[in-house]
Amino acid sequence: MDTIKLYSTPSCVYCNTLKMYFKKYNFNFEDIDVSKNEKELDQMIEKSGQMGVPVLDINGTIVIGFDKKKINDLLKIKE
Repeated sequence: MDTIKLYSTPSCVYCNTLKMYFKKYNFNFEDIDVSKNEKELDQMIEKSGQMGVPVLDINGTIVIGFDKKKINDLLKIKE
């Protein structure tokens, strides 16, 4: 089973697009709102080197932004 963590904020358009994308393919994911959790924000920055969202952690692989090809490859999604 895939482990997906989505570091996001409520106002991020790409974050919301990713949430809809995962729901479309019935993937369970942990949505971490970094605007309300400084500890998680620090963890996201440490993992990715990025201060902006979205940042994905898919089975330990970091994906910055909505990189559809990389996400599809990691999750074996065939469109």
